[in-house]
Parts: sequence; structure tokens; C-alpha cells
Amino acid sequence: MIKVPLTVRGAELLKAELQRLKSVERPSVIEAIAEARSHGDLSENAEYDAAKERQAFVEGRIAELEAKLSNAQIIDPNDLDADGRIVFAATVKLLDLESEDEVTYQIVGDDEADIKDGKVSINSPIARALIGKEGGDVAEVQAPGGIREYEILDVLYI
Repeated sequence: MIKVPLTVRGAELLKAELQRLKSVERPSVIEAIAEARSHGDLSENAEYDAAKERQAFVEGRIAELEAKLSNAQIIDPNDLDADGRIVFAATVKLLDLESEDEVTYQIVGDDEADIKDGKVSINSPIARALIGKEGGDVAEVQAPGGIREYEILDVLYI
């Protein structure tokens, strides 16, 4: 079985969602199904159909989260001997050499990626170009508009 990398924070978020689905959403759906059943004929009962559809979604998401967590390899960058190199879960300050803009990204798993929050997937072109580099290096990233160059200003393990 392939291990899926997750940050400590990413694992906490998935566990919290799983707990909410099991303790809040699942009982709510069961109650909605019981309520819809009490209205009689199920063949033309839109409430029942909607509740059953919601139940299928909730149960599917629970199974998906349980599978992800059971296959997760939780990585804390503080536990790694990265020696200043960029590794999974590291936070990286970069200077775009073309625009002179500074950006900060954390390299995370696919499930955690959110560019608006500064989190890029380990499988993204920028993360692949950064892994293994260290402060002062220049990384070339193949972007849709061509090659972009970023100088690595700082590597943090937070």
C-alpha cells in the first residue's frame, strides 16, 4: 500500500472532519430518513430521496477519510534531518526573479493544497523544482507561461 504524505496539521484537519461526519452528519441524516419515512409512500417522496442521497455522500466521505488516514504517513518537518534543504512540509520564502515579488509556500500533500493559503502540493511543478534545494539556490519552474526562476530566501520547518 502506498503511503500518502500528510503534514501534522493536515492529519488533524482530516481527523476533525471525520469526527464531525460521524458524530453530527451521520445522525442528522439518519433522523432525516426516519422523518421522511414517516410521511408514507417512499416512491414519490423527494425528502426521502434527498436524505438517502445525502447519506450516500456522508458514508462515502467517511470511507474516503478513513482510507486516507489509514494510509497516511504523517510528516513533521522538525523531526527530519533536512540540514537546511527543502523537504515535504517545509515552508519556503521565495523571490520571483522576474517580478521581484516575494512569496511564501508550504509544501503539503494533495489533500491539503490550497494556493490561496500558501500551500502547494508536493506534486506541483513548483514543489518538485524546490525539493532538495536550500537557501540561496535558484529553482527553475516550468510554468504554463514558460520557465520561472525563484531564488530561495529562507527554508523554515514550522
